[in-house]
Amino acid sequence: MRRAIDLGWRFFLAGAASAMPWAAGAGACTQPVYLTFDTGHMAVAPLIAEVLQRQQVQVTFFAAHEKTQEGDGSLGQHWAPWWRARAEEGHAFASHTWDHAYWVADLGQQGEPVFRIRPSAGAQAGQTLAWTASVYCENLRQAASRLKALTGQAPLPLFRAPGGKTSPALLKAAQSCGFAHVGWSAAGFLGDELPSGPYPNTALLQKALKSIKTGDILMAHLGIWSRQDPWAPAVLEPLIVGLKAKGLCFTTLRDHPQYRDLVRQQPLQLSGDANAGK
Repeated sequence: MRRAIDLGWRFFLAGAASAMPWAAGAGACTQPVYLTFDTGHMAVAPLIAEVLQRQQVQVTFFAAHEKTQEGDGSLGQHWAPWWRARAEEGHAFASHTWDHAYWVADLGQQGEPVFRIRPSAGAQAGQTLAWTASVYCENLRQAASRLKALTGQAPLPLFRAPGGKTSPALLKAAQSCGFAHVGWSAAGFLGDELPSGPYPNTALLQKALKSIKTGDILMAHLGIWSRQDPWAPAVLEPLIVGLKAKGLCFTTLRDHPQYRDLVRQQPLQLSGDANAGK
């Protein structure tokens, strides 16, 4: 399926940049969409980077320290040059929690809010834990601190909860330590974590091109373990080219109207070891 998409778009993509001036970033982005990537097994990360560079598209990466197919985790030393190169290209970065920690439920107040959390990475992966708001905040900061060490730039004061799972109490706790949550638009769920049998790449591409509109936040991953036919880069470049052809352009969450004032007025304050998890 991936090969079919690649062949179908080969000649169109070859001339896309010269045919469309906005592909090279010419002029202001007046009809923006906000492409974001969460971490994953990272096997497709170099290919994704090639597409973004070729198409001159800047995105926002939400990073956790997840298990990878190669190397010592998505925020480990093996991937440090990759993150540094993305920073040099002008991409933006934000926390996805250090342990890719899923919120499961609120457990009430014990001096401070307590949450039932299930990490999918780290030493306690797969366990169901009780975390106070302070512990959750520290997990957010640990990923942000590591991103700062890897990229040399301050992460945005934003985060994405794994799976997008939150509660009002969790959002309030994160806000108290300087993080605003970012989900994704309904049309921006690009489907790369769905099983490839009932959701082939061609169908995901067609759906996205039909439904995405100005202002949408789009979400994909740097590799999904369970998907047999990888979404990226097979769908990524045709999607970018197709959205550009509709007059849309790409920018980071630094420029999103809901977050740009927060980004400019409230830089993320980090403390502790910037090389956490090294």
